Order: sequence, then C-alpha cells, then structure tokens
Amino acid sequence: MSQPQIDALDTLIADAMHAGLLPDGTVRPVQDVRPWPLVLMTAFGAWLAAIPLMLALGFGMESTMRQGQGAYVVGLIVLVGAVSVIRARDTPLFVEQLAVPCLLVGGGLLGYALFRDLSGPSPYLLLSALCLLVAAVLPRDWLRVLLGVLACGALALGIGAFEHDWRYDRDPLVLFGAWILALAVWLGVHWLQSKVFNDGRGAPVAAGIESISTGWVLAILLGLINWSGMTFMLGASLDDGMAGVATHELSRYDGGGWYSLTLPGLSALLALAAAAWLFRHWPSLRQLPAIGVALVLIVLAGCMPALGPVLLILAYCMASGRTRVATAAAVAAAWIIGSFYYQLAWPLASKAALLAVAGLVLCVLAWLVTRGTLLYLAERSAAGKLQHGRVSQFCLLAGLLLVLFVANGGIWQKEQLIAKGEPVFVELAPVDPRSLMQGDYMRLNFLQLGMLSVEASVHEAAGRPHVVATRDGRGVAKIARLSDGKPLLPGEFLMELTPKNGSWVLVSDAWFFKEGEAARWDKARYGEFRVMPDGRALLVGMRGPQLEVL
Repeated sequence: MSQPQIDALDTLIADAMHAGLLPDGTVRPVQDVRPWPLVLMTAFGAWLAAIPLMLALGFGMESTMRQGQGAYVVGLIVLVGAVSVIRARDTPLFVEQLAVPCLLVGGGLLGYALFRDLSGPSPYLLLSALCLLVAAVLPRDWLRVLLGVLACGALALGIGAFEHDWRYDRDPLVLFGAWILALAVWLGVHWLQSKVFNDGRGAPVAAGIESISTGWVLAILLGLINWSGMTFMLGASLDDGMAGVATHELSRYDGGGWYSLTLPGLSALLALAAAAWLFRHWPSLRQLPAIGVALVLIVLAGCMPALGPVLLILAYCMASGRTRVATAAAVAAAWIIGSFYYQLAWPLASKAALLAVAGLVLCVLAWLVTRGTLLYLAERSAAGKLQHGRVSQFCLLAGLLLVLFVANGGIWQKEQLIAKGEPVFVELAPVDPRSLMQGDYMRLNFLQLGMLSVEASVHEAAGRPHVVATRDGRGVAKIARLSDGKPLLPGEFLMELTPKNGSWVLVSDAWFFKEGEAARWDKARYGEFRVMPDGRALLVGMRGPQLEVL
C-alpha cells in the first residue's frame, strides 16, 4: 500500500470507531512487505526440502500407518503442528512455507485413514468438515480458498455416495442435485454473513466466510463444468492424449430419462431468479435490451441444465461486487453453452437452429441499443439517454468488415486450391471399424505416413515439413520420403504436413459429415485431395475401394 492509501485507511478506521462500527483500539493490520519473488523462491526451497522429509517419514512408518490408528495419530500431529506454525507470529518465512506441505501431508493421512476404515458418504462428509475446521483457524486467505474448494467437493461427492457410487453410476441427477444443494448452502451462508456478521465485531468471521465461500463456489463451478461435459472443439483439440481422454469422460447429461423435464425446468427457474436479482439491484437494467438478453439466457438455461445455477452465481456476484468470482462464473457459462454441441439427445440441426435464433435475437437487441431504442420500465431523466457518436458506429462497421474479410478471404483461398489443385488420392490405413465412426466425424489414418510423421517430429525443421510422393495412372499417391529441400525427380510432387497433437498429419486426421450418414462413409478407402505445386493440399472428399464417389 502507498502512503496515501495507508492514510486513507487510518482515517476510515478512526471514523468507524467513532461511529461505533469498530471496537475501540482497532488498528490497521500490519502489512506484509516481503517481496513476492522472495516468497516464491523461499516456498520453492521449502517444498524441495519437505519432499525428502515426507518420503523418509512414509518409508520409516509405513507399517504403523498402514494398519490400526497410526495414520490418525501421525496425521493429526502433523496437521496440528502445521496449523500452529502458520498461525504463529514472527515465524521465519522458510519455516512458514515448510508448514504448507506438512499441512497437505497431515490432511492426506487423515483422509487415507477415513477412506480405509469407513464406507459410503461418511469419509466424504468427515473430510469436508475437517477442511472447514482447518480453514476456520488458518489466517491465510489463499489456504482458506483451497480448503473451501476441497470441502465443497467432498460434500458433493458425499451426498452422491448415499445411494450411488459416483465413480461408476452414470445417473446425471446424483451429482447435479449435490451441486444444487451446495449452491443453496453457499447462498445461505452469504445471507448469514450479511445479516449476522455485518458489524465491526463480526468482521473477522465475515472475512473468513468470504475466503472459504470463494473456494466453495469455485468448486461448484468446476463441478457444473464437469457435469455438463466437454465444450465445443475442445475434444477435437485435445484428441487422444491423457487430457483428451479425461475430457471425453466429462459427459454426464444426455437429455434422456424422467429428469429430461425436471432438470431443464429447474435450470430455467434459477436463470429467472438470476435475472430478477440483477433487475432488483440494478434498476437501470429494466429496459428492453436487458430484458431480451435475460429471456434468451432463460431459454438457453432450459436447454442446458447446468447453465441456470451458473447464471445465478454470476448475477449474485455481479450485484455484490465479487468481480473475480463473477469472471469465473462467466467463463463457466461460456463453457456450458459450448458443451451444448455434444448433447446427443438434440439433433445437430436443432442445436444449430436454437443457437442461430438466440444469436439473431441478441444482434437485434444490440442494434436497438445502437439506435437508442430503449424501453425503460423504471423512471429515468432525459440526461440518461444514450449518446452514440460516429466513432462507435465506425468501430462497429470496421469490426464487421474485418470479420467478413477474414472469413471470405479464407473461403476464397480454399476455393482457389480446389479449382487449381491436382487431384490426388491417398489410401486409408485399416482401422478398427468400432472406432472408425465417432459421432459426426470419421477418424482418418493414411497409409505409409506413420514413420514419416515421427521422423518429421524428430527433425523439427523450420516451417512445416513436406513429404515427397509419386502418383500412378489412377491418381493414387505413394508417399516415398520426407522432403529434404533437394530438387524433385520427374513425376514427384510435394504434400504439406499439418501439426496435430504434437505430431504431423496429412492435412487432417478427421472427416466431418452430416448426422445420419455414417453408413455412407463407412465404405471409404481413399482420401481425395487437391494439391498445389508448392505442396499446399486440401482434403475434399472420400472415395470407395474402386475410387468411386461416395
């Protein structure tokens, strides 16, 4: 804090004591003036020193902690010791940072013992209570946030474990209900914070609630993201790596079952509550464009069950000035809207039509705003009318022209490549028919490319690598080698490789098609390309065993 900020805070504290909002003798908290690079390097050194100590402790007391009460005793001692060190005043920075991994080890040992000896929801609920207890006595806000995340996650999993095994049961109602209950707890705690601890004497409790509840609501957002599934294009970007496999597993809701009406209805009600909350606290929003946006989001929430709770969190945090959590909620809402693409209960055309109509309505509302056509439901003065200058209109027009130029420029380039490129056919490598079709696209693996792709990844030449190929009388390509930049022999031509997931592929590793046409493309044996003399290529179709058009 700068000196003017310190003086202003001292004045504010004095005024609050004079008004009776703070008890007499309240002083400004001592500011931690340690530079963050010093704290970071000290923490790094403490973690490096703690790892061998914890490994030695684990190996030396393995038999004691594996059975009986040893894990409880050791975990409790380490946990209490770590909390005491963090709470102590004037603790050396290295010792304080060393206590953080000890805190994790102590909590981990107690968690291990609880899950070893108990079953059902009991270990989750006890672990959640333990996290809340430790967070309540710790003085560090960032630790409280992390423990709030763990407490909320453990509570949700514990609720889901009453009648189901959340790891194997695919019923989407189990965890969704748990996250809704966690959301209700979060709202109730904030009501308690504002009604009971909204004075000087309750300020420390209110501050602790704020940190813990921040972690709590972040866990709810992460849980709803998990429940909604992967967002648009992320699965294709992550592909088959560890992150891709994990992301593809995030597909809880498919729109079927008796809850196909219950969950969307609840989501729409929560979105309606979010709109009402914002309109109540921000009267200036009571106008036609804002009401239109709210109606669009309510309709979308009715189609995406996870969106309604996130919108309620977003509205509450925006109205209460919690901008960081509101930003996280906005990101979660965007993720959930993107995940609508993968809801298999909806035909792709219906999903596209819904989003197109929503986008059209929002564009019309934006146009009304730019024209100043506002319908207020609250009183306003003439001075409140929006004034839009030529600069803002010019920026909107320039942005639109830029988008059209970039999009149509890319289309023109592809059209030129299709018109002027030479037709080339590349044979597809045999794949497992069960994995050939995945949703509305087909995975491609071209013959003869495997080792050359690895070789291109190893060499790491400047720019994109090219392969050298020849073509027989039918136009079928035979990939010969990786290009080394030397002149080509007669009959040879180049094909450019494209980076994908840390390796190189021939233009693309997927062929997208319309829903319901999987049987048509199942006969594909060749990929049809258009290739330019410089090696640029485009996949334009699939061909059958005799190069027939499919």
